[in-house]
Amino acid sequence: MTTEATGAGVTEQALASLRGTADPRLRELLTGLVRHLHDFARETRLTQEEWERAIAFLTATGQACTDTRQEFILLSDVLGLSMLVETVNGHRAPGATESTVLGPFHMTQSPVRALGDDIDLVGGGEPCVVSGRVLSEDGTPLPGAVVDVWQADDKGFYDVQQPGVQPAGNGRGLFTADTEGRFWFRTCVPAPYPIPTDGPVGGLLRATGRHPYRPAHIHFIATAEGHTPVTTHIFVAGGDYLDSDAVFAVKESLVEDFAETDDPPLSREFGVPNPFRHARFDLVLERAA
Repeated sequence: MTTEATGAGVTEQALASLRGTADPRLRELLTGLVRHLHDFARETRLTQEEWERAIAFLTATGQACTDTRQEFILLSDVLGLSMLVETVNGHRAPGATESTVLGPFHMTQSPVRALGDDIDLVGGGEPCVVSGRVLSEDGTPLPGAVVDVWQADDKGFYDVQQPGVQPAGNGRGLFTADTEGRFWFRTCVPAPYPIPTDGPVGGLLRATGRHPYRPAHIHFIATAEGHTPVTTHIFVAGGDYLDSDAVFAVKESLVEDFAETDDPPLSREFGVPNPFRHARFDLVLERAA
């Protein structure tokens, strides 16, 4: 097949146009992107109609984004790209908490809360306490570490999905660890839920015969001075979809038992009815280089 038929000349010209890019990393990224996109078009013999449909899909994805909805992150998630980026950048010291995707619902600042506060402002779900410590990779507690938490309610919705139904900040909290690196808060046991399917990404899932569900989980971002922040989840052990997460984010080390606990003194200490569900989860941070 001739160079003209394969479009190799076009690829060469496009790559040549990038050689003057002053930022070397930007030049590397754009060069790789152009090369792979052109190879994809050649390999699949992309038609004009298919290209136009792809442009329309990406346009609709951008138009679906709002202040409280990030359809492009959702697209990245369901294609496995978000988790791939986390994986190739997530090499941690032995024992450090594994990272996962940020997800599309970290769209609003979590309210500052005191240790032990209840982030379930609506009620009605199964009461739960989450507690743990923020530690350095050698096991040293990290007092003053900041733990950002967000989750869906017991029906599988985030506050930003139900304005006027859930109060702003429901299921969210920004906690500061105590002098021993400990954190704890009250909430409800989260439920599995479908990612939004009323936009272009939902159409993509339907076209590929995929379900939209995520297993029940709680999100965390932990930060501490002198340490690399970690973005992660904990997943409810024994729940549905652990083996088929729509965004490919489940890691075995992050599956935690939300155990039923019958301990009246501890329930009084936490301020929840006895018995209650209790998840214990330490966040171990790697020292910054």
